[in-house]
Amino acid sequence: MEKISLNKLSELVIKKRKEKNMSQQDLQDQTSINRMLISRIERRDFVPSIAQLEVLSKTLNFSIQELIEEDKTQNVFVAMRGQAKTPKEEEGIEKLFSMMLTLKKQKVLRSRLYEEQ
Repeated sequence: MEKISLNKLSELVIKKRKEKNMSQQDLQDQTSINRMLISRIERRDFVPSIAQLEVLSKTLNFSIQELIEEDKTQNVFVAMRGQAKTPKEEEGIEKLFSMMLTLKKQKVLRSRLYEEQ
């Protein structure tokens, strides 16, 4: 699955802004994106909207495609299911997931109960 890399976005915005000798305030003036949001983008602390990405890419002259990376993290449950070789192993994994979900529900219910008291 592909995703936008906040690391790449941060590095690219900083690099392109400095290449153009722009301050964050200058970039705000040209893009109408608040300077504080630009600062947060550069710190990898904010995910801009599509409209904000488009105006940044146009102003700083970069392609949004440069920000795309392959998400290589694999869902643990999917990985475990993929490892099951027999129907009995699949059944065991399903029971394991069921128990884990039940424990999670109990934990949530108990925390809510103690919050009310």
